[in-house]
Amino acid sequence: MTYQARPGDARPAKRVSNDAPPMICVRQVIYDYPGHRALDGVGFDLPAASITALVGPNGAGKTTLLRVMAALEEPMYGSVVIDDLDIWTAPRQAHRFMGYLPDHFGLYRELSAWQCLCHAAHAHGMDGDMAEAMALWAAKQVGLLPQLEILAGALSRGQRQRLALAQAIVHRPKVLLLDEPASGLDPEARADMSRLMKSLAAEGMTLVISSHILAELDDYCTAMLALEQGKLRAYQQLDALEERQTRLLRLRFSALPDDADDAFSGWLAARGWRVVETDRQAAALLLEGAADADAQKRLLRELVTTGHDVLEFAEHARNLQDAYLESLQDRRKNQAQCP
Repeated sequence: MTYQARPGDARPAKRVSNDAPPMICVRQVIYDYPGHRALDGVGFDLPAASITALVGPNGAGKTTLLRVMAALEEPMYGSVVIDDLDIWTAPRQAHRFMGYLPDHFGLYRELSAWQCLCHAAHAHGMDGDMAEAMALWAAKQVGLLPQLEILAGALSRGQRQRLALAQAIVHRPKVLLLDEPASGLDPEARADMSRLMKSLAAEGMTLVISSHILAELDDYCTAMLALEQGKLRAYQQLDALEERQTRLLRLRFSALPDDADDAFSGWLAARGWRVVETDRQAAALLLEGAADADAQKRLLRELVTTGHDVLEFAEHARNLQDAYLESLQDRRKNQAQCP
């Protein structure tokens, strides 16, 4: 039985956007395995047509959360509402507008790729010409048209991954939940997936994509959910990174100054730049400071006139990994300040 969170029980849910209505509403979800709490009061809202990266270390609860959102695992407490439907009051209805690709997926190995897609379309209530049209559309989206007559069991690992993804989108769901979707794909296929994710979101689909390899998600995700030990640790809109009033600079020298840790860091701080990271092997520093170009020009001029051999001076774009690591640093800093 699902115990719905009462209004007085739930902490305010976090939202990726303040102006877009939520497509997905998760409230105070608690899920236990024997002797282990996999999800501990997780709650958030996601707007329509967003692509959210669900990140965190192995064992953080990512797969469990996706299975709960897909109405495949019933939590001990909390609720999940998708497109205004409580998925646990009508799970079959919810499955009609949801797509889910698990990390370990299964295929009918003795059926051709075409038969697998037609079967998936029939399972979602389509028949006749509509089922075939949607099977063809899904195969085209994932670049599987040349392999449609090949048995699923004879496809390569990457082709089977594409087929499983095509089955998950064959009914053009409103919400798509993907668990490690790039596993087993080559670089070209990963680039194709990036384009597909953007295309599906542009058509209005809401995507939640789990991975612990952040580089796989960096190109197309619009927001980040970070889980750790079953708790929601960070929740951030990634386009907000570009709106920040500070920038990151990467500096590389012929050799790091001997006083890079103390006096030189103080010299930089006096000019408004904070050392974020030191790479002694590469003789490089990552600095954070003012976003305007004049401040960067002044810093470069002073470095050169004071005799520093600067080999590289370039703006460093914030990415998903930066956002994730910054969120962990902020959380740990807050924990250290708490009595």
